[in-house]
Amino acid sequence: MLTTVAEGVHVHRSELLANNVAVVEGEAGVLVVDAGITDDEMSCLARDLHERGLSVVAGFATHPDWDHALWHPALGDAPRYGTARCAARLVELRSRPDWKSEFVEGLPPEIVDDVPVDLFGLLSGLPEDATRLPWDGPETRVIEHPAHAPGHAALLVTDRRVLMAGDMLSDVLVPMFDEPDGTNDPLREYLVGLQQLESMIDDVDVFIPGHGSSGDQAEMRRRIDLDRTYVHALRDGDPSEDPRIGSGAQTGWEWVASIHDGQREKFGKR
Repeated sequence: MLTTVAEGVHVHRSELLANNVAVVEGEAGVLVVDAGITDDEMSCLARDLHERGLSVVAGFATHPDWDHALWHPALGDAPRYGTARCAARLVELRSRPDWKSEFVEGLPPEIVDDVPVDLFGLLSGLPEDATRLPWDGPETRVIEHPAHAPGHAALLVTDRRVLMAGDMLSDVLVPMFDEPDGTNDPLREYLVGLQQLESMIDDVDVFIPGHGSSGDQAEMRRRIDLDRTYVHALRDGDPSEDPRIGSGAQTGWEWVASIHDGQREKFGKR
């Protein structure tokens, strides 16, 4: 079901991981951002759009993680975009002879038979210096940053004052980081990403995270502070009192504490 969060901007929520699919209305049709994770959910989204007389004219994946770069035939064959780095990462993944097997092995077992794999990652990479999404709709800024995953980007629909934040600013998931490869500092990169989002906060009335609840400008400030505090505690080897882990976790999200434990082992006191 589509939920309206601003004029001409709607959210379709997945059940398992609370993924948010953002839908932005334009003159000729809609932009779909991070299309969803299961066949049933994406088919439902396509039906909802059809019932409103809306067709899909563009897609965008905020980053190359499996649950953000999927697509479904029912959504049509509109061009789908990602940043140059995001698209390149997906090209590399799909070039492996056994990529589908690797992909399926990484899926949550509850949905392994209900994820459409074939169209995963088929994106057109934007130019390296792109700051606007090329679609027939309201001006949409592309804000690429180094946090969380290669080529991660947020989208800001300027006249609607809505930010699609990708895998940032969640109220159910703690910050999660790119894999260290000896040349990068994932914690520092995450702080840079938060700073970039913070720099545009005065242009935002509503933000949509990749997972969890949307919020207003005041909530965006609160979550930026919450995420920054989490990263600082992890970096400095301090105990974390983050409400998204431990006894403060929302019902059904207690498993996030295991993500935190793994990150504390990998990244603590770097």
